[in-house]
Amino acid sequence: MKGIKNMENNVELNNIKLDNTGVNTPGTVGVDANTQQTQGDKSAWDIYTKKTHVIGRTVSIITLVMLVGAPFLIGKLLGAYPDLGAVGKGFLSVGIVWLVSSIAEFLIYTPMLGAGGGYLAFITGNLINMKIPCAVNARDMVGAKTGTPENEIISTISIATSSLVTILVLALGVLLMVPLQPVLQSEVLQPAFENVVPALFGAMAYKYYRKNMKIAALPLILMSLLFILVPSLIGSTSFMIVPSGAIAIGVAYLLFRKKNTQKTTEE
Repeated sequence: MKGIKNMENNVELNNIKLDNTGVNTPGTVGVDANTQQTQGDKSAWDIYTKKTHVIGRTVSIITLVMLVGAPFLIGKLLGAYPDLGAVGKGFLSVGIVWLVSSIAEFLIYTPMLGAGGGYLAFITGNLINMKIPCAVNARDMVGAKTGTPENEIISTISIATSSLVTILVLALGVLLMVPLQPVLQSEVLQPAFENVVPALFGAMAYKYYRKNMKIAALPLILMSLLFILVPSLIGSTSFMIVPSGAIAIGVAYLLFRKKNTQKTTEE
């Protein structure tokens, strides 16, 4: 009996040594501190993600109701309620055109931004001009990888900051609109204003082209030729994201297969 008692005491001592925290909580006997920390981080991240989806969906629904309901409410109050049949036809003619673009943007940008950043970006809008460049630049500055918790946190913070800065700039613009009107309407500066977004994306694109020119070259050449030959497509850049992205994925897949084939041959 004494030998059995000593063996039980030794097992307890071993379990305490494995814990490394000084105190064994219920259900964690024999689990080291690093494992407990990892489990705690995962649990906290799951809670954060769940709450993000709840808040994001709730605010998205509220925003949608406000955006759609505001014109009808104003029309009702002013006695200028629109014809619902005409509104439906107009909505369908525009909605069908932008349906493909909306789906493409959701599929492309959501993995890039994560849950929090995605909700915030789609609610506040202006993705291509402001939110995406800001999030991508912030992610590159800290070295976060797509699909990681770090990337989602950085994207959410950067998009929130971008939204606040946008509101501040717009407020200043409204206050200074009259004094700055001659400058903003100057014919000399109009070409500069029209090329702000292309210049911004050109600078960002080059950084990614450098990483793998083999993948970037074909979509770049094909899209450039297409826009030159069919200038009317310039106004439909959102739609052209789908074919250009498909071409890039196809090239990447072919290069991947070629690389694997070469490795197999060498082995």
